[in-house]
Amino acid sequence: MHPWNSAVLSALEPLANPENAKQMQSYMRDQFVFYGIQSTQRRTALKPLWHKAQLPETPQIPQVVRELWLQPQRELQMVAVDLLIKYKNQLPASFLADLEWLITTKSWWDTVDMLASHVTAALYHHHSAETQDYLNHWRQSDNIWLRRSAILYQLKFKQQTDEKWLFGILKENQADNEFFIQKAIGWALREYSKTNPDAVTSFINQQDIQGLAKREGLKWLNKQR
Repeated sequence: MHPWNSAVLSALEPLANPENAKQMQSYMRDQFVFYGIQSTQRRTALKPLWHKAQLPETPQIPQVVRELWLQPQRELQMVAVDLLIKYKNQLPASFLADLEWLITTKSWWDTVDMLASHVTAALYHHHSAETQDYLNHWRQSDNIWLRRSAILYQLKFKQQTDEKWLFGILKENQADNEFFIQKAIGWALREYSKTNPDAVTSFINQQDIQGLAKREGLKWLNKQR
């Protein structure tokens, strides 16, 4: 195991709280095991490891992240996500293969959404052609988490949003009743409504967006009225 990961485990293991772990595991539908450490406590405990002198070198990040991902405790996947967000502007295009593995392994909204809106977004900004190739593949995938990532990666793009891509992928997924897809559609529309409210309202009406996606998509606009 990489020394940084060993230090992470040494810092977190003494903080394990079985009662909290049960509650956290239940909240996540018993898909993962937990130490039972809340995010604020986790980040405080690991703060010394985030000093520049302690951090792994950029070429080591794929190894470090993969090792954390393979550990059973969910908090360690969240440490990996935090690490990736810190390094997001330094990641090479070759990391896209690792990113796809992360999105499709131990998949749930808590990791996938951060990987989409932070890491995928940064890779797109720095390596647009290579990232677009992956996004085109994800867009057609049967894996809901890859499609959710392709829907959500532009969440923070504001005026830089590729509207044609956004509305195109939303149309393609409109009929998918999967909760996490409908929620993603609504979330993407809600965020873009802060930049182009008329386009979002028109899209919802023209496409007859209904249910969860519509409620989420109009939530911000309805609050403004």
